[in-house]
Amino acid sequence: MSNTQAIPVEITRAGERDVKIRWQDGHESVYPARELRLKCPCAGCLDEVTGALRLIASSVPQDVHPLKIEQVGRYAVTIRWSDGHHTGIYAFDYLRKVCPCCSDKRQATSDK
Repeated sequence: MSNTQAIPVEITRAGERDVKIRWQDGHESVYPARELRLKCPCAGCLDEVTGALRLIASSVPQDVHPLKIEQVGRYAVTIRWSDGHHTGIYAFDYLRKVCPCCSDKRQATSDK
């Protein structure tokens, strides 16, 4: 992945719940809110040593959504979620890596 792929031009909401990122290379990613919340990379949700998921999916409400999205430096965003969670820092390269449409394409390619 080139550096320009992981640079957002715009970060907004998509509808009431989802997060949309328009990337410098022209790609547009839409992250379903609950899926993005379940991918939180903070130490409370993901074990820092083993990488094992610590977050219990059933504890995250189906209607969870971002209340506030703030940029962290030039490399990430933090999201204040409606379930009270707010400690995750989502690096731009991580967000690009977990892009739902990109992973669908990677999966389709690997299935061939």
